[in-house]
Amino acid sequence: MTQINRSAPVMVTGATGYVAGVLVKKLLQAGFTVHAPVRDPHNTDKLKYLNALAAESTGNIKYFKADLLETGSYAEAMAGCELVFHTASPFKVNVKDPQKELVDPAKLGTRNVLEQANQTPSVKRVVLTSSCAAIYGDNIDLQQTPDGVFTEEIWNTSSSLAHNPYSYSKTLAEKEAWRIGDLQSQWDLVVINPTLVIGPGINPHGTSESFNIIRHIGDGTFSAGVPHWGFGVVDVRDLAEAHFRAGFTPHAKGRHIISAHNTDMFAMSQTLLPRFGQNYPIPRKTVPKWLLWLVGPLVDKTMTRKMIGRNVNYPWRGDNSKSKRELGVSYRPLADSMNAFFQQMVHHGLLNKVG
Repeated sequence: MTQINRSAPVMVTGATGYVAGVLVKKLLQAGFTVHAPVRDPHNTDKLKYLNALAAESTGNIKYFKADLLETGSYAEAMAGCELVFHTASPFKVNVKDPQKELVDPAKLGTRNVLEQANQTPSVKRVVLTSSCAAIYGDNIDLQQTPDGVFTEEIWNTSSSLAHNPYSYSKTLAEKEAWRIGDLQSQWDLVVINPTLVIGPGINPHGTSESFNIIRHIGDGTFSAGVPHWGFGVVDVRDLAEAHFRAGFTPHAKGRHIISAHNTDMFAMSQTLLPRFGQNYPIPRKTVPKWLLWLVGPLVDKTMTRKMIGRNVNYPWRGDNSKSKRELGVSYRPLADSMNAFFQQMVHHGLLNKVG
């Protein structure tokens, strides 16, 4: 059991990112000193959302220059920290060089952070933001599971550089983390495996793929319909709470599926109709799989026929019972998360009314 000294600073990588931003908000509101390693500590425009949070919180934030791919660059930021949250990893699907843009930052970045933890005597726990993408690659993989549900015991074996490279990068990064963690006894490793993250972030102009999906639901991209493409989803605020509890729950260990709902893209879009359906082109019907298979790759290069074949009309089912039982996480209703996320985009002018 690991007890973290709450008066010690806490390091968060990727602090300007979608998930980490909400986690930093929680830490600051709880009075912690957050060490935030960033590429450019003097880029006030990029740091303005974090600075605004710190200004209205009892905690404070300190910036340190660091690069995910540069060995040793986290030493200064990690000094004196007992708890390290490693959230930094790219989430994008439209890439030209998956090795360079996804695998290297995910795997080498994880290695640099964890090897720095080995060299920092104060560190007692590392909480790694992995993904359910390290558990499965395609929805059809559900058919190979022992009980027809994805659990923490399962690893993604169907992804590669050529197929689902993002999922492949997350799998390699988490395996690297366990390899390094198992070779030492100074700190313990707790892993968070979220599904698709939705909900309002601290930066309304976020670049995570999550923003693109919800934006497309409301900007007419999917006005002809959306497929029954199964997802697990979780609110970013609930995910931040899960991270916090993973850091400070003494008995926390292993992997944790953090997912609120087994749903699909059509069901997600339908939660927006009562509030936004009159003014925005929310899809009201589904796209047949055969039609998506035919035209999908022509519209979006990242949507391959193999991906469509292995995901559309297949459900996603994950077991979140460990997160509830061991971390005490509770989850918001799907409609609450979707409507809050959509409203944030509307408020900041990212979506235009029809007519």
